[in-house]
Amino acid sequence: MSEDVYVIGTDMIRFGRFEDATPPRLAAKAALMALDDCGLSIRDVQAVYSGNCTETMVGQRTLQLIGQTGVPVVNVTNACATGATAFREAWIAIKAGLYDIVLAVGSEKMGKGMLVPKNSGGTPIPSEGLAGSNTMPAVFAQMGMEHSRAYGTTFEQFARVSVKNHHHSTLNPKAMYQKETPLEEVMGSEMMAYPITKLMCSVNVDGSAAAVLCSARKARELGLTGRAVRVRGSGLASDPFSERNLVQADVNTVTRLAARTAYEMASVGPQDVDLVELHDCFATAEICHYENLGLCGEGEGGRFLDSGATTLGGKVPVNMSGGLLSKGHPLGATGIANIYEIVTHLRGEAGARQVEGARIGMTHVVGLGSACAVHILEKV
Repeated sequence: MSEDVYVIGTDMIRFGRFEDATPPRLAAKAALMALDDCGLSIRDVQAVYSGNCTETMVGQRTLQLIGQTGVPVVNVTNACATGATAFREAWIAIKAGLYDIVLAVGSEKMGKGMLVPKNSGGTPIPSEGLAGSNTMPAVFAQMGMEHSRAYGTTFEQFARVSVKNHHHSTLNPKAMYQKETPLEEVMGSEMMAYPITKLMCSVNVDGSAAAVLCSARKARELGLTGRAVRVRGSGLASDPFSERNLVQADVNTVTRLAARTAYEMASVGPQDVDLVELHDCFATAEICHYENLGLCGEGEGGRFLDSGATTLGGKVPVNMSGGLLSKGHPLGATGIANIYEIVTHLRGEAGARQVEGARIGMTHVVGLGSACAVHILEKV
């Protein structure tokens, strides 16, 4: 497992709503864009890992559109961590010496409105439970309220996360929304579950993203190291047992577990990270994840945001893409879209939103249930 793995190609479509598109068609577009990014074709790919939460055999159906070469295809689902898990499986396959060039792709078509959990028969699961409502806004509202109770974090601080990320999105042509949202507008929008308003919720969109991973040896052989980015650490964790987890998933603990694995593997710490794409499914989550990822001390998330540290030009800019709040959150694609954003900065190709001098970046995504994937990438 000593072979370094590089991302040599990556891209994503602009997230939005595409009424006539299917997940395989969305995936095919991103896959071809990522292959074009490194000058390779589907014939060069030795395996495919496809992430999607809602349909079956999306990977094979994608290859029907871009080239059926007979390679192994693995379809992955891990809630919101689906794309990141597909990426990690591709990384593992190369680390294990099975392949030299692997394609990871994530895609999703999302309905409008609130996500409602369903059982295996497709029937909605009742939203009221032992820990209150199980709707996503309510779950993450509770996360925010617990942080407020323990550390005094305010409604305004949570709202400022949305102001920041919506501002970053105006610099990202691939974001669903590219619009400033002043603090008063965020705080005054429709209340979903206090302290979360509508403009503090992630956007359900259609989208796809892809990455081409390659062994270091093969990248050198092909002369593709110039824009390559090294995958330096990868962590994936699930919920450890606790009495609390019997009624509600603990995204804080699972994030800390995955981050610890990634940091140890990469031999770096939070102080070494230059930028982060983290899972801001709701504004409350971002402040909590500052602490879970070690970017600031326990209980300091609100003050860390207020200091400007996580804004473009700050100590460690967070969600330069606009995050899930503005870029959008097509579940199966999100994890790889985060990889695309970090790789773009490490290459120095992010344009107006470029984090200058970025050498190490981190991606983080949580699938409630729970699965957390954290990746640390480094400029070669």
